[in-house]
Amino acid sequence: MKKYQINTFIKFLKFLKTKRYPLYQEFMRNEELKELMKNSKIKTVYQPILSLVDGSTVGFEILNRPETTVQFPTTENFYDFVGRSSYVFMVERFLRNLSLERYAEQVRDLQVYKEQLVFLNIQSQVLADPDYRSGITLELLAKYNLSPNQIVLELTEKQAVLNNDQFKKMIEHYRRQGFRIAVDDAGTGYNSLQTLVYIKPEFIKLDKTLIRNIGEHKEQQHLVELLVKYAFQVGTTVIAEGIETKSEYEYVKKLGVHMGQGYGLGKPMPDLANGNIPMTNFLNPLALIL
Repeated sequence: MKKYQINTFIKFLKFLKTKRYPLYQEFMRNEELKELMKNSKIKTVYQPILSLVDGSTVGFEILNRPETTVQFPTTENFYDFVGRSSYVFMVERFLRNLSLERYAEQVRDLQVYKEQLVFLNIQSQVLADPDYRSGITLELLAKYNLSPNQIVLELTEKQAVLNNDQFKKMIEHYRRQGFRIAVDDAGTGYNSLQTLVYIKPEFIKLDKTLIRNIGEHKEQQHLVELLVKYAFQVGTTVIAEGIETKSEYEYVKKLGVHMGQGYGLGKPMPDLANGNIPMTNFLNPLALIL
């Protein structure tokens, strides 16, 4: 072996040594992810979305929370890792199937929720997954007696793709199948308005940071009012997330926001019925917000 080859090999060994711990951490995360999926160590909860006009429950956002592990001490850690891993398609398919299966099981005993909207959080890149596009999801819905026009694919505004014709075509593909689109975290990114104009979602979900103590902050009020006016002009429904207090509820209702979601209206719960706290009981002493 030539001298420069030996030197290169030595440098490579040193490089591996510096990367040893990060590589080990990556390996352990991969193993824990597989273990969580293999044994379905995922808790599914349902948070109601309520009409701010009459207080009725119009749908549920399905949230999947993995069991706490060493590598994934929080749900955010888990989804951050999944989003940048090579497992994103596999995990999303698994969670989609799990969500629909568990929702359908509950609806069988609670027919009152059979026709309501179902909000599913998905990573933007998953829209390119052949299994999503090929009709497998439609077959899954048929299996559980659910309709695609009940399903709202919820994309976070922070990850939404802009100025991409291929992405726009994919969005239209799902709409032709009957699905609807929601943009989550609206108002938090640098390209908020551009994202809304480009994607033209059926639902705009206002980030909770815009709603928190909105009655005390003029800037938040002006931005929410602007988004509500835009939604009215283009026929989009606005959902305020993170409503926790009566004053927040009253203020967003006064601004014309159509729907609301948050601990003050209903906590995420593993049972559909228990997760629904009607708005008429907003000040109920048994509710979360007193």
